[in-house]
Amino acid sequence: MGDLLLVRHGETEWSLSGRHTGSTDIPLTENGRAQAKRLAPLIASHRIAAAFVSPMRRARETARLAGVDGARVDADLCEWDYGGYEGVTTVEIHRTRPDWFLFDDGVAPGPPEHPGESPEQVGARAERMLAKVDAALAEAEGSVVVFSHGHFLRVLTARRLGLRASDGALFQLATGTVSRLSTEHRRHVVAGWNVRPPS
Repeated sequence: MGDLLLVRHGETEWSLSGRHTGSTDIPLTENGRAQAKRLAPLIASHRIAAAFVSPMRRARETARLAGVDGARVDADLCEWDYGGYEGVTTVEIHRTRPDWFLFDDGVAPGPPEHPGESPEQVGARAERMLAKVDAALAEAEGSVVVFSHGHFLRVLTARRLGLRASDGALFQLATGTVSRLSTEHRRHVVAGWNVRPPS
């Protein structure tokens, strides 16, 4: 069975300032585009059997600049729905909820079109995505690459390893990086994490 490559999109203005960016569809910064381009040789060093990408512009732009064409757009790869915390920083949230922690507490309710998600809801979405990944790995030789978002990929990793969705908190993930989930003795393992090619 091939590996699962996780690519967090390049830098955006909101990732740089720490604003929670779920449904807001903003582009990469110039640095974010440079980060994405630098990923191309790293991804090309793997035999890619299938590629999936979040519908958000920042993820699609990262995939294109990293040299991956024809990735299947899948809404299950969207970032955590932050509900009422969309566009808000953790520092701002802590002014009224000093003990708040996303992976334990989820988010404040938002508008009907973006009501917010609990850790368990994000975990269920990650499991749906992993089923699609496993189907793609079974169909062809090679690895699967997904282009997505920081908090969602952390939950996806936790679920791949058999951990709770909230254990995604253990996996810090920077913009413009590739991480690799593999197998050892038929168990899922982290084979590489937060890899960023040299500038």
